[in-house]
Amino acid sequence: MIPLDDSPQAVALRTAYDQQIRTRPGSANGGTIDRFDALIRKVGFEGDGFVQYLGGADGPELDQLIADQVAFFRERGVKFEWKYYTHDLPADLPERLTAAGLVPDEEECLLIGDVAELQADVVLPDGIRIREITERADLERMQAMEEEVWGYSHDWLPDALSRDLADADEPAVVIVAETDEDVSKVVCGSWIRFHAGTEFASLWGGSTLAEWRGKGIYRAHVAYRRNLAVERGYRYLQVDASPDSRGILARLGLRPVSVTIPYIWKP
Repeated sequence: MIPLDDSPQAVALRTAYDQQIRTRPGSANGGTIDRFDALIRKVGFEGDGFVQYLGGADGPELDQLIADQVAFFRERGVKFEWKYYTHDLPADLPERLTAAGLVPDEEECLLIGDVAELQADVVLPDGIRIREITERADLERMQAMEEEVWGYSHDWLPDALSRDLADADEPAVVIVAETDEDVSKVVCGSWIRFHAGTEFASLWGGSTLAEWRGKGIYRAHVAYRRNLAVERGYRYLQVDASPDSRGILARLGLRPVSVTIPYIWKP
């Protein structure tokens, strides 16, 4: 794992994220949102839940807060995720979550960058173009690319991105890289969400077909989306990065400021 950045600039970016993004209910996407002093709880349109911890609880109060969420979702018979950040307090929060029956899943790195410090030039290899997409057929071609990359179904993707594109609170732009030789072939796909009322836009996706990796296409996707954020007046880009992309993003100027771990409870 790349080391976290603990410079004053990185701490300031993380603080802005905590204040602007983590405290923001965001979109329910057809589900429901409940906000409490110490957390925000969502139940998605397909039933699964999500808990965003805001801090301020400790000791027996925190244990009861965790137990209340388990009871809430147990009653509904659905799983939920408690998104933990390694800078969250108290320091023993992971142990408390585990004691309540939640299981840690794969970690990701939270990276944040000031758009003024990030690459703006969209440099693509010969024969590749980037295009913004909205049509169902294009979203389904992007689904096919994701399934080729990951080896399992992404049948949820066209519906999810269609909702993101239509979301007035967190509108999205979806982009694909295509070849000139085969315009029906998506070689890389990603999207960006703009969080209205904040200084943040967030980066998502970025999967690339194996034979097209190492050619700068993912970097071009980051730069293209960075420029979209600038055009709309956003100051920061944020991404939860997998091990495959965190190094690239750090080299492009985004700062690794925390690690996120989804703690999962299943009925």
